[in-house]
Amino acid sequence: MTSWRTASVALLSFSSGLPLGVVWIAIPDWMRSAGIDIRVVGLLTLAQAPWSFKVLWSPLLDRFSPPWMGRRRGWIAIAQIALFGSTLALAGVGHRPDTAWVVGALAFAIALAAATQDIAYDAYTVDVLKPEEQGVAVGAKTFFYMTAFRGVGSVVIAIAAAWSWPVVNVCLALLYLPMILITWKAPEPPDAAKAPTTLREAIWQPFLGFLARHRALEILAFVFFYKFADNLATSLTRPFLSDMGYGAFDRGVRLTVVTWLGIVTGTIIGGILTDVIGLGHSLWIFGLLQIFSNIGYVIVARSEPSSLLMCGAAGFDNLTTGLGSGAFTVMLLRLTQKRFSATQYALFSSLFGLPRIVAGPITGFAVDAVGWETFFWSTLLAGIPGLLLLQRFCPLGTREPRLTIEPARARRPLSVVELTAGGIAGGAVGAALAAAIDATLAGLKGMSAAPGAAFDPVAGLMRLLRPADLSGWFETSGVLIFGLLTGLATAAILAARHGAGREAAADSHGHADP
Repeated sequence: MTSWRTASVALLSFSSGLPLGVVWIAIPDWMRSAGIDIRVVGLLTLAQAPWSFKVLWSPLLDRFSPPWMGRRRGWIAIAQIALFGSTLALAGVGHRPDTAWVVGALAFAIALAAATQDIAYDAYTVDVLKPEEQGVAVGAKTFFYMTAFRGVGSVVIAIAAAWSWPVVNVCLALLYLPMILITWKAPEPPDAAKAPTTLREAIWQPFLGFLARHRALEILAFVFFYKFADNLATSLTRPFLSDMGYGAFDRGVRLTVVTWLGIVTGTIIGGILTDVIGLGHSLWIFGLLQIFSNIGYVIVARSEPSSLLMCGAAGFDNLTTGLGSGAFTVMLLRLTQKRFSATQYALFSSLFGLPRIVAGPITGFAVDAVGWETFFWSTLLAGIPGLLLLQRFCPLGTREPRLTIEPARARRPLSVVELTAGGIAGGAVGAALAAAIDATLAGLKGMSAAPGAAFDPVAGLMRLLRPADLSGWFETSGVLIFGLLTGLATAAILAARHGAGREAAADSHGHADP
């Protein structure tokens, strides 16, 4: 805290963690306690989607600067004002279960503003910190982030049980006011990298710059899968404990304390050990630990309610989560180029957060079908793909992962027509895949709604082709947007593999990646 750069990064992380605690922890517990069906609670977790799709508008934050506080701090302040207003609006919802859709809409608004804040905040972190400050900053910002995310987001459960959710939501909104002051006083990044001169450059070059790296696709897939098993196990922790017979104090205060201590302790130790034993060794050791820590929840599921047992299982799970997150955050900082820090870090963190988005609905339907104990056993298998991908660019026993730029290859650059054709083909495949997943989920939902009914994904597919209401149009638009992103990614991959992006892959300081 003697450095105003690391102090600003650490303190502003409180504003980053608070909305995630509200959307991911407080609101699901609130809705379940109000009598909302577990499947609906699982669907409400989709309000977190902006955190995983923030890469869509991150180039705007790279390209344009607000008229005050600079390119990074200006956007942070705008987002914090929006968070204040949207959180305050939750106070008017009340306690009735029939307001679940209103809560979902406000949760989505909070997530949208929070994701925008995170884009600017993560870019500010990359830009303002010196290399020797990154390790300590990761630990410090995790402390404040988890205090807001796990701490405030969980303690409010117990407070709301004693007072009311409207009072709690007003207090949460007021917490953003001192954050705006910190943003105003935070220092500007020294020697800030030149902003992209066009929106096209802000959108295209960050992707090319990253895709020119060695095993870029494997790294992207690893970012998605590394903590997938962990996200599945913790996506509906409070509803799980509620179903197991644990009271509000256990789900709120006790779980908050062990969660906060586990995450913060794990992240600090993980950061220290990453420097000592190397990033590669840390990713392997911590990845294995965070997968097998889910067994603790199996024991909770088959046992009578015990506060000591619950705290032990949750404490070990969150300790291993912190260990993995500490090493993983260092890796993301190393991957990000300063000139495109908003877009590139948003891409990495979006992929990192996407499993958390899909984990809620998957958990809701899976638990409804097989029960909590079987579900937690199945999460162990979900961790295997992440380790297999880690083996691709960081074989077991390697101290540091290889994140270099691929050697230039003698390939003919593709024409615009060829890139367009490749992008269209990739987009079509992506849209088809998204439609298949959506139709499958619709079929599973039909089976859950009508016990004994046959699995019928065709009805869900026809809903996409002929949307009849606003919800249907939303799903169809989501499939088309996913196809568009897949097409863009396909074109970028083809371009990078044929020589484009070599200049963009150079670091903002003028040297190649380590």
